Amino acid sequence: MPRYDYRCRACGATFEVSRPMIQASDPASCPEGHDDTVKLLSTVAVTGSAKGGAPAPRPSSGGGGCCGGGCCG
Repeated sequence: MPRYDYRCRACGATFEVSRPMIQASDPASCPEGHDDTVKLLSTVAVTGSAKGGAPAPRPSSGGGGCCGGGCCG
């Protein structure tokens, strides 16, 4: 189930709410009971290392996408 981050405008608390995606836009009360909250934009960080791993696959010479399909001049 997705987690959404919120910040309370009344007390400044930041908190998470787990809820189905269909309820993503529903309002959320802060743990202190305030109703003046705002949903925060979440960012996802993906980190990794190419050391010791297999090399990235090379793009094919045809099909798929504009430039992969040869329609770009």
